[in-house]
Parts: sequence; C-alpha cells; structure tokens
Amino acid sequence: MSEVRVDYDGDGLSEDALLPTPLAQARAWVDDAVARAAASGDVPEPTAASVATVDAQGVPNVRTVLVRVLDARGVGFYTGRTSAKGREVAAHPVAAVSLTWPSMFRAVRFRGRVEELGRDEVGAYFTSRPWGSRISAWASRQSEEVGSRADLEDEYARLADRWPDTGSASDVPVPDFWGGYLVVPDEVEFWAGRRSRLHDRLVFTRVGEGDLDDAASWRVHRRQP
Repeated sequence: MSEVRVDYDGDGLSEDALLPTPLAQARAWVDDAVARAAASGDVPEPTAASVATVDAQGVPNVRTVLVRVLDARGVGFYTGRTSAKGREVAAHPVAAVSLTWPSMFRAVRFRGRVEELGRDEVGAYFTSRPWGSRISAWASRQSEEVGSRADLEDEYARLADRWPDTGSASDVPVPDFWGGYLVVPDEVEFWAGRRSRLHDRLVFTRVGEGDLDDAASWRVHRRQP
C-alpha cells in the first residue's frame, strides 16, 4: 500500500477538560459528532461502532453496528440473536466497542461484560424502526449463508406481503430471534489525536460497583500514545 500520512490536528483532551464521568464524556463526544454530521456531513453515521467478540476457538471477530443505547448502564446495540456476534457473546459474554470519528480525531473504546437487553426494551426499540427495517429483520437470518441476492430479496418480498405497511408500529411482530445487547464496561478510553502522533489517551478504569455516571466508581489515568 502506498503511504498516506495525515497529521492529526485535533484539539486533544486534557485532564482539566475531561468531564467527571465516562457517561458524561461519551455523551458529549457523541453529541459533538451528531452535530457535526448535521452541519458539515463529514461524520457519516456518527453512532456507527466496531464491536469485537471472540468465537468458540478464541479467535477475534469484529463488525460494525449502530449504537442505540448509551446510558448509565453501558453501551448497547440491537441485532439477530442467532448471528455470529449473538452466538459468540452467548458463549463468551465479553466485548469491546469502539466509536471512531476520524475527521474529528476522536475515538471512544469500551471494554466489559455483555448482558442481553430485556424483551420489553427490545420490543420498544423494534417498533420504533421504519417498516422496511422491521421486515428486513425477519428476512435476514444474520451471518447464515444465502444462495444469492435474489433469494434474499424474494424472502423480503414474501414477508412484505405477509405483513404490509399499515402505518402502525405493530404491523410487524418482533422476531423471537432478534434482540439487543448491552456492554457493561470496566474500562472506557477516550482517544484524541494530536500532531506528530503524540496523542492523548485518558482512561476511566472501574474501581467500584457504580454505573457509568458514578464518578466515585472510576479512576482516571493517562496512557502513553
């Protein structure tokens, strides 16, 4: 590959500027990314995150999801429970999640255990999705082999006929194989790019049983870039 070099001319992140809890700092950066996406368009999908898990052989696996939960409990997403990531977290309930905004020279990394979200929460989110996305959740058995694109589209069309768009949130039932996962972090790292690769890495490490908005449950330290 040809070398492409970009000097990261970001604002950095100092201890003085760091907000008191991992939740407060993560929300502030997500809000900044969403606002920039709306204003300039150079941050597409500001809530897109990489989720890393391990399979039965301990081999890592990573893919991109949209973060749909960010609260005091942790960071979460929705997906097929029988997908590769669903099977992997069922066997090894740990994961890492990374939100990265290259144009802003920022990233947030979460590492911790994984819990399934309750069916009430899953149902509430599912019914908020556009009709087409709800049909797709049924049509796609995530991570399974499919013969062709046409096969996938035929299944979508079959299900669209079965559950036509009536404008109601309840016109497509919630699949029993579709759910949500919450990563409950023990570590949250905030990375801010600086010139000459002398980046800032400020890390919240869990020292107590409190949630992401409990400052007493976290110790802050700086890592070398």
